[in-house]
Amino acid sequence: MSAPPAFPERTTWETIRLGLKGRCPRCGAGRVFKRYLKVADKCDACGLGLHGHDTGDGPVVPALLVLGAIVVGLAMYVEFTFEPPIWVHVVLWTPFVVLSTLGILPLLKGLSIALQHKFRSTEEAEKLGGQ
Repeated sequence: MSAPPAFPERTTWETIRLGLKGRCPRCGAGRVFKRYLKVADKCDACGLGLHGHDTGDGPVVPALLVLGAIVVGLAMYVEFTFEPPIWVHVVLWTPFVVLSTLGILPLLKGLSIALQHKFRSTEEAEKLGGQ
């Protein structure tokens, strides 16, 4: 019987990088998502079980807070500099908010899954609650 493959111990920064790329936090080769925001049951490359990683609404809160601050700041700048009618704000900021939210959510959800694996892996019972 062959020994299971050894995977490198990753630093927190390597884990963050893999999470932002949507890669498996253990091997770095497989994909975390099988569809847009649907987490894969397991990694195609190393077989890491990803089905237990639950991000919930965790990635949504920082995305909305950061994007909200950016949009409000930009909208105030546009309003006080150019004084456009309200429809210009609607036409300008609605697509920006929707597209930027859709762009940032996979990054933050992948990051959340990678950090869960690093600090509270659901596959290895002895790592629950810490390193």
